Amino acid sequence: MPTKAPCLFSVAPLALAMCLLGTTALPTTAMAHGGQAEMVPMQITLEEFGASVKWDDYSKVYTVVKDSAFVKIKPGSKVAMLNGKRIELSVPLIMRGNTAMISKEFINEVFQSGLDRTFAVEQRPHPLNPLSSTEINTAVEILKQSGHYKEGLRFTEISLHKPEKADVWAFVISGSPFNTARKANITVLDGKRLIEGVVDLSSRKVISWKPVEGSHGMILIDDFSAVQKAMESSVEYAQALAKRGIHDVSKVVTTPLTVGYFAGKDGLEHDKRLLKVVAYLNTGDGNYWAHPIENLVAVVDLEQQKIVKVEDNGVIPVPMQPNDYDGRNRQSANHKPLDISEPEGKNYTIRGNTIHWQNWDFHVAMDSRVGLTLSTVSYNDKGTKRKVLYQGNLGGMIVPYGDPDVGWYFKAYLDSGEYGMGTLTSPIARGVDAPSNAVLLDATIADYTGAPTTIPRAFAIFERYAGPEYKHQEMGQPNVSVQRRELVIRWISTVGNYDYIFDWVLHENGTIGINAGATGIEAVKGVVTRTMHDDTAKEDTRYGTLLDHNIVGTTHQHIYNFRLDMDVDGERNSLTEVDPVIAGNDRSGPRTSTMQTQTRTVNSEQQAAQKFDPSTIRLMSNLNKENRVGNPVSYQLIPYAGGTHPVAKGANFAKDEWLYNRLSFMDKQIWVTRYDPQEQFPEGRYPNRSDKDTGLGQFVDDNQNIANVDNVVWLTTGTTHVARAEEWPIMPTEWVYTLLKPWNFFDETPTLRKPE
Repeated sequence: MPTKAPCLFSVAPLALAMCLLGTTALPTTAMAHGGQAEMVPMQITLEEFGASVKWDDYSKVYTVVKDSAFVKIKPGSKVAMLNGKRIELSVPLIMRGNTAMISKEFINEVFQSGLDRTFAVEQRPHPLNPLSSTEINTAVEILKQSGHYKEGLRFTEISLHKPEKADVWAFVISGSPFNTARKANITVLDGKRLIEGVVDLSSRKVISWKPVEGSHGMILIDDFSAVQKAMESSVEYAQALAKRGIHDVSKVVTTPLTVGYFAGKDGLEHDKRLLKVVAYLNTGDGNYWAHPIENLVAVVDLEQQKIVKVEDNGVIPVPMQPNDYDGRNRQSANHKPLDISEPEGKNYTIRGNTIHWQNWDFHVAMDSRVGLTLSTVSYNDKGTKRKVLYQGNLGGMIVPYGDPDVGWYFKAYLDSGEYGMGTLTSPIARGVDAPSNAVLLDATIADYTGAPTTIPRAFAIFERYAGPEYKHQEMGQPNVSVQRRELVIRWISTVGNYDYIFDWVLHENGTIGINAGATGIEAVKGVVTRTMHDDTAKEDTRYGTLLDHNIVGTTHQHIYNFRLDMDVDGERNSLTEVDPVIAGNDRSGPRTSTMQTQTRTVNSEQQAAQKFDPSTIRLMSNLNKENRVGNPVSYQLIPYAGGTHPVAKGANFAKDEWLYNRLSFMDKQIWVTRYDPQEQFPEGRYPNRSDKDTGLGQFVDDNQNIANVDNVVWLTTGTTHVARAEEWPIMPTEWVYTLLKPWNFFDETPTLRKPE
């Protein structure tokens, strides 16, 4: 028979609450199916299952959250509420001492109940589903059996060979059958020799295998360990460190960096597979980035796996003051809980890699190079599924630095094209990197050995409140206001010192936002200057900002390009330019001028490439389709909107820099090219050490017609990062915003509905 326990302030919240309320203790045993049930501790069991468990002292209810499932249950009850729906349990939740206990059947009864509709079975696999672990293994197995394989090959890519665009759209829009055989693209490095192949997974044949001449492959993860080994075995490098008072090589952290191309002015042979290495000292404060070993650069030959050159421009003392960024020496914030609840479940459904939310349907996948990719994005407009975007993803990006010194002049990282930002995906932490209501999805890619690798929590999907969608208060009438919801698909990539957050944001009104956020730790330079009052300050801060004693944050840029294969209500689109103008008043009245617009259609790729003027309107239009009053349906292109740092209107370099021979995408914010499935990357397919532009500069060289044809839009955005003290020792996320907005795409406000 239950007895009343003494009230102790060391007991669990539930037990304490019951004591203070004077209630009797709950049963400590439970029966099921005529016998005693096997009980397990609730907290540890559900947390190991991946759920979070919280006690609400006000309502005396336990809340359990796992992905899309939101469960409430009271101690002693055999009823749980899952997303607002009632579930009968075979055994109640009970208290055993201070510990909440559940039946071993609890997880099956609740999470396998079928009441959570967020995840559904994919009845017809989407043609763009990424390669599964089995398919990756099969592709490698076929290659090994083909005679093309040899020991020592390293894989830079194993990915889906994309099927025909028309067939995919037919599958998505009209439900046509899709029977095309699955194929895999394979790219390997044989030493420094680059080879591309295609494998047919059905016929189990290698149907293409060809070397790529004159190109260097991507940097692979095992190259990092090769660099560290080369550094530790170099006598010359050890001597350079000793000049700086560093005698323990194990405390030196190397960062392998691509060397760029300078037509031999840097003394490097173009046919060598090289990396440059700058280093930092691990002082034990948790932030080696704050302790640069300045003016010392090692050149590593990756084939020989040894240092072939040491560049030493003189000793600058390593900044040694502690500079932790992880809070170890700081007081923790005293935040009260901020809970986001969806008590009736999610408003979206996930079937395999396809997601349905409100009127949107789209497909998500991970690419080892460009990361998160959205495909076959459509909007259901009053029962008609309308095409918007066939494929959208980060095309590429560059982070160029402006300092000419030995450890800096070559720094112009093509993070995606040289390192692979999908490979460097950072798993997302719930409640920190994404809100607690997010659903986290894993992704599978191949590593450099060809083995499938699962990236846990690679994407986050969550709905959020974004302010009023619209509001109007007419005098004497009820308020008319509707809440705006957004669906966010988040992916994060960590490339060395920087962490990049990419959010694709779908609005109920048809808008698509692409938000790029930079955070992490700035790459800093060691200097002799301690304060701006020192005699050396002017010279030491020519190329950056003094952030701390002996530390300069070097001025650089973050320039992103997004490849957007837009199909606005179909594949035949045109670039429309609308410019607001001041015109004279040729009618009566006192006004001398009027506001008008001038509209024109752009006919060629080279005419389309332009710097964006935010006082103008640029549209991707379908001139073959009209809304109900006769305007052509369009989407507005807005390359940048907002941001704290100055907008990067182009790379801040002189036109005779070699960087301009290699890349063109930096200096124009809008590019439109005729659709070509081979044209995927604005910096070209193999940009590492490239000596010419094989990307957008080459794509527009033939100046094809882009009027009323299938086009691809490339939007460039970014910032010039002038460092400030508030970004040191860690940088609050700095966002830039790109928008695609419907422009006469609909007949009326698409979110009109009864006020909430």
